[in-house]
Amino acid sequence: MSISFGGDYNPEQWPEDVHDDDVRLMLEAGVDLVTVGVFSWALLEPEPGAYDFDWLDRVLDRLGAAGIGVDLATATASPPPWLAHRHPEVLPVTADGTTLWPGGRQAFCPSSPVYREHALRLCRTMAERYAGHPTLRLWHVGNELGCHNALCYCDVSAAAFRTWLAERYGDVAELNRVWGTAFWSQRYAAFDEVQPPRAVTATANPTQQLDFRRFSSDEHLANFVAERDVLHEVSPGVPVTTNFMVTSHIKELDYHRWAAEMDVVSNDFYVTAADPEGYRELAFCADQTRGLAGGGPWLLMEQSTSAVNWQPRNVAKQPGELLRNSVQHVARGADGVLFFQWRASRAGSEKFHSALVPHAGTDTRVWREVVELSRTLDRLDEVVGSRTDNDVAILVDYQAWWACELDSHPSVDVTYLDRPHAVHAALSDLGIGVDVVHPGTDLGGYRLVVVPTLYTVTDAAAAAIDAAVRAGATALVTYFSGITDEHDHVRLGGYPGAFRDLLGIRVEEFYPLRSAERVTLSDGSGADVWTELLHLDGATTEATYTDGPLPGVPAITRHEHGAGVAWYAATRLDQTALDALVARIAAEAGVRPIAAGRAGVEVTERTDGEHRWVFVVNHTESEAVVELAGHDLVRDAAYDGRVPAGGVAVVRR
Repeated sequence: MSISFGGDYNPEQWPEDVHDDDVRLMLEAGVDLVTVGVFSWALLEPEPGAYDFDWLDRVLDRLGAAGIGVDLATATASPPPWLAHRHPEVLPVTADGTTLWPGGRQAFCPSSPVYREHALRLCRTMAERYAGHPTLRLWHVGNELGCHNALCYCDVSAAAFRTWLAERYGDVAELNRVWGTAFWSQRYAAFDEVQPPRAVTATANPTQQLDFRRFSSDEHLANFVAERDVLHEVSPGVPVTTNFMVTSHIKELDYHRWAAEMDVVSNDFYVTAADPEGYRELAFCADQTRGLAGGGPWLLMEQSTSAVNWQPRNVAKQPGELLRNSVQHVARGADGVLFFQWRASRAGSEKFHSALVPHAGTDTRVWREVVELSRTLDRLDEVVGSRTDNDVAILVDYQAWWACELDSHPSVDVTYLDRPHAVHAALSDLGIGVDVVHPGTDLGGYRLVVVPTLYTVTDAAAAAIDAAVRAGATALVTYFSGITDEHDHVRLGGYPGAFRDLLGIRVEEFYPLRSAERVTLSDGSGADVWTELLHLDGATTEATYTDGPLPGVPAITRHEHGAGVAWYAATRLDQTALDALVARIAAEAGVRPIAAGRAGVEVTERTDGEHRWVFVVNHTESEAVVELAGHDLVRDAAYDGRVPAGGVAVVRR
């Protein structure tokens, strides 16, 4: 077993005399897996039912002869222009009624039966042709499903939404109850009256918005499952995947529902160039992807060698950043490191997106770093198949994210991922490994469970968190958690409804702060955004407000609950204060660091039960000293405790 290395290969963009050079360079760079055919539908099926596979045959044969494996795409990621020309009803429509036309990509309504019919026909035809090809390693359905057409409000979608609602609720009376349609005279007499949450005069019904997101995610998932099932039928034994987009700015699909349908979980991740600590988001999202994979290995399907093409300012990566980013992914469970794309395009929207082979060719820093990265990953092959063994879980739920950031809430400054990211950063700086998992995950093995801004939570998930604490775990719950049920109905009796008994408190009223307003706590901590009029009901006060709208009111509480402890942070602590609180709680919970860490120096671990591999990634400009004993796989030498500025080490213990 080895760590897969390669990326998207788009030979159709180049004359065929370039293809031999591609293979030669792939072998030089140690490439062993490439994704082929992602955006080739228009070439493979230039007219309905008329196929041209000759060029793809030659590409696969050439790769196979060189021993390079293929992740073969079904090519259904973006329909050819002829489909919309003949069937304009397949085009997606925005909430205000604007039709989105061909000329970009993913110009289709996810509920369109016409799209699905043509996509499945192409999928089956490809599977029948290539199922037995010796270079085939993996099937790749679509590409970044829902990236550009996640929500479609056309009449086709409206009809499908009504069917979905009827199946979910059974009758319109139950729909009216769940949607709270007594408010604003929204009661429906029949499902036929229901529309998607299109542009409206005021704010749309929040539960309608929430259900439409659930429906839309399910529609994209149904398209994936339909293609996957064809591939399983025609090409049995070959795993099927599609590339998730687990990032902090894409929330449209509920990947927790999707993950169970994947043979292999894979993800695309691009560092935000404007963020000087973009590596922190990478670490969080890689941990989250591992959580989607059930704690097991996964595949990094796309990242960039340097700059991307779609951010406002597409900054090139600094020397060594490519290595650090790649090792971060491997440290957090990736058993493959792939890129978009192999050769930088000459034309098209992504022509300034970096690649393994840059526009300037192989006499470049990027190419030399690519080759060196491949050699480094070869030395890490022994970690393939290993897992993590962490004591801390951070709970994250896409549906809670959707609900938390709906309109008409107490403060626009409360955003869903702010607290999960901040707590993850605090734990990472302590050298503590973290699992980022769904609230429905078995929490029995964790010493510390973090529940950040879990605004919407089911009764079952709330009970599981409570049970984990009663059994001896420690929980840290932050503000705006447990407020509503899965229908976005407020849990009455005082906030935070689902967690009142767990936390031993009752919140009477929210007191969100004005823009730039800050408060100080009795322990010297600084905070902003949010405060609450909180009453103790069994908990003890750990800090109070000294100023702001609620001087003397508890801001941080602690409650012994069964054999465990539940902490509550009722305000948005600044990072320094949060770091100190997290360190205190982790120590009290018996959570020990893998090794002593510090800001900018990541320490993570993988294990196969017999060996442990500690990954040290130094994002700082100074040497890091991390005390460990063992063999450094990166340098293939005894580890001496020092990791150079911007360097990495992987220590077999």
